[in-house]
Amino acid sequence: MKEKIHPIFHKTVATCACGAQYEIGSNKENIRVDICSACHPLFTGKQKLLDAEGRVQKFQKKYAGVKVKKAKPSTKRRTLAKKKAAHTKK
Repeated sequence: MKEKIHPIFHKTVATCACGAQYEIGSNKENIRVDICSACHPLFTGKQKLLDAEGRVQKFQKKYAGVKVKKAKPSTKRRTLAKKKAAHTKK
């Protein structure tokens, strides 16, 4: 290996937000992670269900009291309708 081109390798402790600590080797001295195998739902089998309602039910609940306005026909359609009415009068 060439001299003075490689990063310094440290024996360090990786700390998770849940409090678990793992001794690892890294080029960084302090490592903090948000989730690890001790608290990840895939490994623990404990999944927290935050979403009790489906998407459709949430949408219906959110817009239950909103009344839908009728859309006005576009100006292009109105002018075409006027021209057609004027043409049929002749």
